[in-house]
Amino acid sequence: MIAHLLSAGHTVKAASYDRGYRNLSPEFDVLEIEGLHIASVDNKVSVVETFADNLGRLSDGIRKLGELRGLFHEFEPDCVITDFEPMTAYLANHYYLPLISLDNQHRMRYMSYPCPSSLKADALVTETVIRAMVPRPDVSLVTTFYFGEVSNERTFLFPPILRREVLDAQPSDDGEILVYCTQAFESVLEQLSEFPRERFVVYGFDRSGAEGHLRFEPSSPDGFLADLAAAKAVIATAGFTLMTEAIHLGKPYLAMPMGGQFEQELNAILLADLGYGKNGREMTGESIGDFLYHLPDYKDRLDGYVGEDNHRIEAKLDELLADDCASAREFHRRRS
Repeated sequence: MIAHLLSAGHTVKAASYDRGYRNLSPEFDVLEIEGLHIASVDNKVSVVETFADNLGRLSDGIRKLGELRGLFHEFEPDCVITDFEPMTAYLANHYYLPLISLDNQHRMRYMSYPCPSSLKADALVTETVIRAMVPRPDVSLVTTFYFGEVSNERTFLFPPILRREVLDAQPSDDGEILVYCTQAFESVLEQLSEFPRERFVVYGFDRSGAEGHLRFEPSSPDGFLADLAAAKAVIATAGFTLMTEAIHLGKPYLAMPMGGQFEQELNAILLADLGYGKNGREMTGESIGDFLYHLPDYKDRLDGYVGEDNHRIEAKLDELLADDCASAREFHRRRS
C-alpha cells in the first residue's frame, strides 16, 4: 500500500516496529517506534511473559512516542492511515486529522461473523481492545476472506492484501506438507511422527536438515514462499497473513490457533466454515489424520475461491485521498 501511495504521487512517512520496521525500512522512509509484543509457550499466550516483555520496553516506548509526535509536527500530515497501530491513531485524533484504519482486526468490531457461544466473552473483550487501540476511525478498510454484514456506512470489506511475490507465484503440488509455527511448538512434532508416509517441510524451529520424514528449514522468505507454492497442504498457526496467502494459492490449511488469542481463533473458525481447511484448536494426531483424509474436499472448495490482486482496495484509497483528501475529510467531519 505504501508503494501504491507513492506511485500515486503522495508523500508518505511510515512508522513501524519489529518485523514491520525491518521489512519496510530498506525501501521506504520509516520511523522505528515501539509496539505490543505477545509471548507464547507451546502455542499458548503467556500472560506473564507478555507482561514482563512489554514492561521492559516501556521506557523505549515513551521515548519513541515523543519522536512520533515530533514527526507529526514536522511532517504535518493531511491524513493518517493505521494498520492497527495505536500511537498514530491517538495522535490523529489529537490533531483532528482524518483517520483511516486498514487492517483485518476491524472485522471483529464492524463485521458480523459466526462465533460459538463458548467464545462470546472473548469476542466482546477483543472488540473492546480494538476500540481502545483505534478508538475513532473515520473510515475502516477491512481485509477479509470471509464477507459478513457490516454495521455502518464507514466500513468497507476487501479481499486480503497480497504481496507481489505471492500474486506472481505459480502453485504446484510436490507432495510435501508445509508446517509453520511462529515459536517452537514441540508437541506438534510428536504428532507429525505418527504419519511416516507423509513428507513435511518445517519452518519456525530454528534448525535445519532432514530428520526422517521431516525436512527442517531456517527462516528464509524466498525459500518459504517457494515451499508454500509447491506444498500439498499447510499445517500452521492461524495468523491472517499466511492463511490468506495459502487460500490464494489453493492450499488446504490445518489451523492451530494460539490459545488466548481470539483473532486466531476466529480465523480458524471462518476457515472451517468456508470449507477451506480444518480448525485444529484441539491439536491431536487424530485431528491431523482427519485433515489429511479430507484434503480432496478442501481442494474442491478452494477451487471455487476467486483470488484477486490489490486493485479494489487501492482504488478505494485513491478515492479517499483524491483532491487533498476531500472524501476522507468528509468522513471525518461526519464522525466528529
